[in-house]
Amino acid sequence: MAAVSRGIHGWGKIAWGFASTNHPLLAHIIPMRRCNLACTYCNEYDDFSKPVALDLMFKRVDKLGELNTSVVTISGGEPLLHPELDEIVRRIRKNGIVAGMITNGYLLMPDRIERLNKAGLEWLQISIDNVNPDDVSKKSLKVLDKKLQMLAEYADFHVNINSVVGGGVHNPQDALTIGKRALELGFSSTIGIIHDGGGQLQPLGDEERRVYHEMKRLEKRSFTRINSFQDNIALGKPNRWRCRAGARYLYVCEDGLVHYCSQQRGYPAIPLEKYTIEDIRREYLTEKSCAPHCTVSCVHQVSIFDAWRDPQRPAPADTAKAATASELVQIE
Repeated sequence: MAAVSRGIHGWGKIAWGFASTNHPLLAHIIPMRRCNLACTYCNEYDDFSKPVALDLMFKRVDKLGELNTSVVTISGGEPLLHPELDEIVRRIRKNGIVAGMITNGYLLMPDRIERLNKAGLEWLQISIDNVNPDDVSKKSLKVLDKKLQMLAEYADFHVNINSVVGGGVHNPQDALTIGKRALELGFSSTIGIIHDGGGQLQPLGDEERRVYHEMKRLEKRSFTRINSFQDNIALGKPNRWRCRAGARYLYVCEDGLVHYCSQQRGYPAIPLEKYTIEDIRREYLTEKSCAPHCTVSCVHQVSIFDAWRDPQRPAPADTAKAATASELVQIE
């Protein structure tokens, strides 16, 4: 019954997304920049930030509701470190928005999962980088498998497990092991491509491409399979597409500023409380210079809704300094 209700809610939001372009389809919101891990490729965390106050989070969620946002994903840092996370999830649902979360999974326990059920969480994603922890990442299947078993037993929400290939990942075959384990537990499974340590987009090696394509075949059950753009990334080739960041996708940082995405913090950097439909319309039509080599999958997936309509134009002078491809850092 929970899956049916979740599906009806989600498909209703998708239909509304096709009907109008004047509202965000997806917003990532950050209640906690601090993380309990320190993966070497990640530039989205620190080890000292305090949680954003609950009243501020409520105001931001309510504003996203006013903008008719379809889906809000809570991210970080590590969102499970926020002491009032459940209330944030409830506030998202109160606004009629689909509620999701991205977590490293370390803090999940049966009672914590049950609390997320009661709060109304509708989907959760965990990225697992390797089978055994190494100097790049501690987000390993060996550490997290018991957490995955707990999710399989207790979670009422959808679970997606994302694995990676590319720069910094020592054993590409690990992605297959992780993906197959996810499907075995009844979850969906996706794969992402990560940049190298210098922030450069590099074509995958032969073994990495083999694993990538095998994983793509496993993704047929996934609700996030709108990711054909990755085929070019695997070959080190650019994509031609219309990025709708700042409009159909919003990244709201812990300071309450709207950015294009996690890798383009600083543009347009307008306070969410002041964000208007005029901002959405402007950014919807603004061409992003970083788009050809972008690997931020959520922005690609959201932008595909409008790939068939409304060409874009060069950015205004005050936002034209958005980073080039060589300044990008990692996948979503």
